[in-house]
Formats: sequence, C-alpha cells, structure tokens
Amino acid sequence: MQVEVFDNAEAVAAEGARRIAAAARTAIAARDRFTLAVSGGHTPWIMLAALAKEDLPWSKVQLFQVDERVAADDSPDRNLMHLRQSLLSAAPLPEANLHAMPVLASDLTVGAADYARTLEGVAGSPPRLDMIHLGLGPDGHTASLVPNDPVLDVRDRWVATTLPYQGHPRMTLTYPVLDNAGALLFVVTGAEKVDALARLRQHDPAIPAGRLDPARLLVLADEAATGRPDNG
Repeated sequence: MQVEVFDNAEAVAAEGARRIAAAARTAIAARDRFTLAVSGGHTPWIMLAALAKEDLPWSKVQLFQVDERVAADDSPDRNLMHLRQSLLSAAPLPEANLHAMPVLASDLTVGAADYARTLEGVAGSPPRLDMIHLGLGPDGHTASLVPNDPVLDVRDRWVATTLPYQGHPRMTLTYPVLDNAGALLFVVTGAEKVDALARLRQHDPAIPAGRLDPARLLVLADEAATGRPDNG
C-alpha cells in the first residue's frame, strides 16, 4: 500500500485530480479510452471540480458510479447530483459517456443487473475499469460495502444493492469489480477517519475496506486523517 500525506483536504483533492488525469492520459495513449468510476464525498467533489479543468480528450472518458443512494434525482443525498455540479458542469464529457446507476428502477435487482451489463459492454467481463476512486467511512466502509451487510459476500455479481444504511438503501459495485480494477485510488480526509485509516493500513479484514489487496492501493490522506497535528 502506498500512502501519501498532505497538509489538508484541498491538497489531497488537487493531487487526486492530478493522479486521475495522468492515468487518463496514459490509458488513452495506450488504448484510446479511459474508464473511471468515482465515489461521493465533500473532498471528492473538490477533486472532481479540479479534474474538470484538466485538458483531457473527454470524449474518450467513460465515467461510472461506484455507488449511489436510492433517492430522488433532485435529492442532495444523490452522488449523481454532486457529480454533475462538480465535474459535468465544467468538463465537456458527452452525456452518453456518463453511466449513472439506475437507482430509481422499479426493481432494484433488475436495475443492478442492467448496470452490470452496461459495465460489461464498456469494460469487458469481468469488468476491468482503469481506475476506481474510493472513499473511506469512519466505520471502515468503502463504496457502499458497509459493515454487517450481505453485500460483503457477493462474489457472483458486479453490482448489488444493500440494506438501508444511514437512511437509504444503496447500489454499489462489488468486490470482484474493485479487485479487478487497474488502480484503486483512496481519498481520505478528516480526523474522524483516523481509526479507519489505521485499520486500512493494517489490512484489517474486520472492516470492509481492509479486505482489498493492500498491494494495489494508493491512499491520498491529509494530516488530520493520519492523526498527525497540522502545523500549517
């Protein structure tokens, strides 16, 4: 596991944007396409706003969601709403290249299966995304792979739904998709993440994030998340 520590969340966001842009340029030069899945969160929205300013061939970027809450389209709880505000309002990504999770499907199981087919159509079977951006909850969850949920044991589907968690059921990519990605980029900020980040660094399988292969993880964290005092 590679861990890089920055003074504050803004510096983490800037580095995250730089890393994603670099990965995009490499993938597009090699294969004429870049496949990316993004998570939600305050710092990631700053990161994606910075990414929108990068001079990239956006028509060659295919953008997926890592997870999404089951909520109305205009709900502030929806990651998609913030994704549109932070990245899509400024970056010329074709609408057809945005693959939003169908969380308003009348049957969420069918919706998850439809999203899995979309993944396969773009990224193969099993899907291999070039990069997946992940967050880390204080309880150690990543994506919507949340503690004590049956979704943690799903190995035969690329996309699944969760029980209600913090007010909403979720749709999420599963471990097989995360495990098959070209790169996993964690963005971790805030003092409330100290314990979870320490356990992630110990590869603690008792937290969902700790079940990922540590050799494949790049973690960008701020001083607060590591428990170091910010002397700036």
